Amino acid sequence: MPRPLAPRGGPIVDAPAEVAITDHEILATGFRSYQRFRFRRVDADGGPQTREVLRSGPAAAVLPIDLSRDEVVLLRQFRLSAHLANGKGNLVEIVAGHVEANETPRATAQRECVEEIGVAADPLIELFSYLTSPGLSDEEMTLFLGIVDASRVPPRAGLAAEHEDIVVVPVPIDDALAALAGGTVHDGPLIVALQWLALNRGRLSEIAHTGAASS
Repeated sequence: MPRPLAPRGGPIVDAPAEVAITDHEILATGFRSYQRFRFRRVDADGGPQTREVLRSGPAAAVLPIDLSRDEVVLLRQFRLSAHLANGKGNLVEIVAGHVEANETPRATAQRECVEEIGVAADPLIELFSYLTSPGLSDEEMTLFLGIVDASRVPPRAGLAAEHEDIVVVPVPIDDALAALAGGTVHDGPLIVALQWLALNRGRLSEIAHTGAASS
């Protein structure tokens, strides 16, 4: 039988599962690999199961904040998936990218800051990680807070080799949180980051000073 969520009064935590993978095949390759797995849950009743998984792997995102200007640095770029989903392909986002081979999420976060908004973050503080779409993909996103000088960001950025055409937009934190409350932005990492910001805005200076997000 599946394990219960938690004993009453106990911690609510993700837990390992006993899984026997009997077979897997690559269905397609491209920007990422799409694979089919056949497996059996050893720790639960039931027979063999089959699932398809997009093997996206680890990724990193950065919420760039300028404390002196009380601004967050957002960016806008075209996403075909967003266009297909709701017709609004010019998506508002934060800095984000996939972790490359032999790279840590922190190194990815700093590299993407320079590539996507034209400035490095100092300090760069790890906040938490989450699975972006566990029913479809194994992508695990690590979110960082990055302290930046918004006066130095260029109006456009991105790597020409990756066909990136990014518009960089520093905005007041109040405006970003108003967009969150109004439901006018739909990018997952942006929404998660702004929810964190709404909860922790009063602690930003302390977090930047100590380099740690935990109380």
